[in-house]
Amino acid sequence: QVQLVESGGGLVQAGGSLRLSCAASGTIFTIDAMAWYRQAPGKQRELVAGITSSVTTNYADSVKGRFTISRDNAKNTVYLQMNSLKPEDTAVYYCNANIKQFMHSTVAYDYWGQGTQVTVSS
Repeated sequence: QVQLVESGGGLVQAGGSLRLSCAASGTIFTIDAMAWYRQAPGKQRELVAGITSSVTTNYADSVKGRFTISRDNAKNTVYLQMNSLKPEDTAVYYCNANIKQFMHSTVAYDYWGQGTQVTVSS
């Protein structure tokens, strides 16, 4: 069993900052890629930022230069530092992780957190 728990969401004014955290727990052998997605009301879920096990990062064009994704493998945790927030960043943010639970597993499964609300006021 694997659980991902997000924290750090909240209400902030445009131009402000928030830092999201996501900690994975349970039966885990390795965590491969980790990522943050977001979903605004009435819209599809979209990839915000991703980070590989070798800490290669990728960002959506809409957040590039403003958001930074990082990870702490010892803590099984991924972070999203969000600066210069805009009202269009308002969404529920979800943590995602590709996890192999066992040493000899050939498949890494996707796991999702429960989501944390980020609201940016103008």
